[in-house]
Amino acid sequence: MIEVQHPPHAASLLESMRSIGYTLDSALADLIDNSISAHAREIHIEFRPFDNPYIAIIDDGRGMSYEVLQNAMRHGSKNPLLERGEDDMGRYGLGLKTASISQCRRMTVISKKDADINAFCWDLDVVIEKGAWVMLQLEISDCEALPHFSQLVTKKSGTMVLWQELDKLLVGEANPENALGAKMLAAREHLALVFHRFLAKEGSKPKISMVLNGSSIVPFDPFLVNHKATQPLDEEKFSVEGKKVVVKPYILPHISKLSGNDAQLIGGNEGFRSQQGFYIYRNRRLIIWGTWFRLARKDELSKLARVRVDIPNALDHLWTLDIKKSAAHPPELVRLNLKRTVEKIRSVSGRTIAFRGRNTSDSDIAPAWNEVLDRSGIRFDVNRNHPLISEFSKSLDKDGRARLNLVLGVIESSFPADALYSRMASDIRPDFASDSAVENINEMISNILINMPVDSPTKKQLLMSLHLIEPFNLYPELTKQIIEEYNS
Repeated sequence: MIEVQHPPHAASLLESMRSIGYTLDSALADLIDNSISAHAREIHIEFRPFDNPYIAIIDDGRGMSYEVLQNAMRHGSKNPLLERGEDDMGRYGLGLKTASISQCRRMTVISKKDADINAFCWDLDVVIEKGAWVMLQLEISDCEALPHFSQLVTKKSGTMVLWQELDKLLVGEANPENALGAKMLAAREHLALVFHRFLAKEGSKPKISMVLNGSSIVPFDPFLVNHKATQPLDEEKFSVEGKKVVVKPYILPHISKLSGNDAQLIGGNEGFRSQQGFYIYRNRRLIIWGTWFRLARKDELSKLARVRVDIPNALDHLWTLDIKKSAAHPPELVRLNLKRTVEKIRSVSGRTIAFRGRNTSDSDIAPAWNEVLDRSGIRFDVNRNHPLISEFSKSLDKDGRARLNLVLGVIESSFPADALYSRMASDIRPDFASDSAVENINEMISNILINMPVDSPTKKQLLMSLHLIEPFNLYPELTKQIIEEYNS
């Protein structure tokens, strides 16, 4: 048997690798991974959409020596099977190159370490012309002609990656300037989510600054941890091949408790329902989110549930992590543990949605509606024992009470369950606290109390328990005013 060296055709392979599936978002994230692995504390992303459009990523990390940079520019610079450092964000030794050439035809890397500056460039047109794996080494005079080189020079150490000839990124765009601006705006939102745990202080970990064209990227926390209505559930830990996996579930606030801005941010354009599920973090970097991994289906009652799952890079082989670090699938042992988490949190999410405004642990609340479960399913009946309904019924004669029951029966039988479910699923904010609703409540209590004697024990008892009666319990300030007014 004869061994034959049969290297790939350089130009053909590189052109094929450009279609590996990177988006601008995932390509930028891959480069930022490298900056974080280099212990950068400041990462600047600069782009210019006019003249000769370009994108540059400049960091203040450790930088690379001549030998290290030359190897980093090699395709497949590190064996993915080798054990990596605990905080290493890489895996295949391909990200820097494949992410870059997926967006541009010319990528240059300049790195400063110990006052030495080294630079190399992959230019696809040069590779095609030479028909070989020809990489360009740049002199300092070449670097001085490049944008933002002076910004790198002023740093003690660091690296700049420069993308030029943005053919893939801007292909088919009628207005490249507007297109690049819009895509970078979307990339800002992507980076704010994917790296939110780096952009904010977390334990003893240092905070990283990320700036896009002079404007700081603000972290976006998909769990709204700092919102007072968010419900954090118990953290769980388990081991896989001796490595720790940490699971932390959260139940988001009901949409009625969110500001309009928070509701838009947390739901995104696709809404609450599509973003529920697991959020998988590898070394604190978000790699995949908004999926239950087929352990459950996305439905209305679980839409507020989001689960943070932290995995170490030592388990990449089990999660079948892809090159772009944008897709992963849990191994069987992990799925078994996650399934228990799913079953627990879905019930909590359902209660948060079903009992908006009512404390489910407080049995003293007098509900306006009773939930009735029978053989045909669930229905909702008006609570005839509701204090206001009961008092109103007592003021009527026999015929009046019969007519009242008839009216309540019509309301119950025509309860718009399907329409309500559809509206809630579309994330339209409920408007139960509108001005008209407040006016109706004022009128409601006035009509009940106005005909009662001032010293009526029933009136006194009603006012004392008003804060426990729906819908007054939903409006504590208004209820307090009503009680003060009628007690004066």
